[in-house]
Amino acid sequence: MKLKIIPILLVVLFLVGCASTTGTEREATYKQITMSEAVEMMASENDYIILDVRRPDEYAAGHIPNAVNVPNESIGTDEIDELPDKDRLILVYCRSGNRSKQASEKLVKLGYTNIVEFGGILDWTGEIEK
Repeated sequence: MKLKIIPILLVVLFLVGCASTTGTEREATYKQITMSEAVEMMASENDYIILDVRRPDEYAAGHIPNAVNVPNESIGTDEIDELPDKDRLILVYCRSGNRSKQASEKLVKLGYTNIVEFGGILDWTGEIEK
């Protein structure tokens, strides 16, 4: 009787072990950096997008040069035409850093793999484009 139980226990332990490995996989996320790190990254990297996730009126009032505007509120479950390459480096900012974090989380859920959030334009000391 005891010998019949051992194979059953081994199968159960194997199945439980396999099921638990999916729970230990690391969830995709974005990287958060400081404004000065973002400035350094912009100087050293070549192929990136600066993403302003503020409202269009805020963007029009002044934004980081060459930034693309996709408001946080418009990021949902649909593909984003302005961001076709999901593996490209995307540097995300807003006014103070709150919406950029929200947008970064949503972008990761949409499958973007290289999202870097760097806060808000309030901390930007560089040129502003209108």
